[in-house]
Amino acid sequence: MQSLIETWFRWVHEWGYGGVVILMAMESSIFPVPSELVVPPAAILAAHGGSMTVPGVILAGTFGSWLGAAITYWTALLVGRPVVMRFGKYFFMPPEKVERAERFMHRYEGGGIFFARLLPVIRHLISIPAGIIRMGFVKFSALTLAGSALWCWVLAVLGQKVGNQLDPQQMAALQQGAGVDLAHLIHAVKQEALWIIIAVAVVCVLYFVALRLTDKKKSRVDSRP
Repeated sequence: MQSLIETWFRWVHEWGYGGVVILMAMESSIFPVPSELVVPPAAILAAHGGSMTVPGVILAGTFGSWLGAAITYWTALLVGRPVVMRFGKYFFMPPEKVERAERFMHRYEGGGIFFARLLPVIRHLISIPAGIIRMGFVKFSALTLAGSALWCWVLAVLGQKVGNQLDPQQMAALQQGAGVDLAHLIHAVKQEALWIIIAVAVVCVLYFVALRLTDKKKSRVDSRP
């Protein structure tokens, strides 16, 4: 994992927006690239004199997320559920995870696509059931872009906060892409991410509770003679 993180950081440092797009596309498909270790470092570099800008990082991350999700959507739509369930385990998509994403999709439908962009595990799998049930691609894209933009903005703000905590020597090493203390950087990101993740989780829980209460109320109304 340490080697992978170093590779991902090098992509962001050397390729700029292109590295962010590629990594976020991977994160939104079947590859286990954590977005929390892509956008925050890019935002740190952008906010401290790098060749990128923070809004540019957010846009690149959003586009990359949509690109990866779109590829997964069309793949699932074309190959169908039997193929996904049979061979998905070879691509980090075991049947139980796919079934979990399907239940999530059927339960929350369009709203689930938006909020799935804020949730781990579900985030990179939700495109599969959306493709399998042939959800409208325009609707899928709009919800994916909205959720991804919000998540990338949160991560960019997180990166700026972490960058403000680095001393000049650490910041210089980060900008040079050599000798950076990745353990320290990851620890700082996790510390700052905790409260953001809690806030996102609370918003998602409130949304799902509201949906459940609405469904119960609707059921009572429908059951009246």
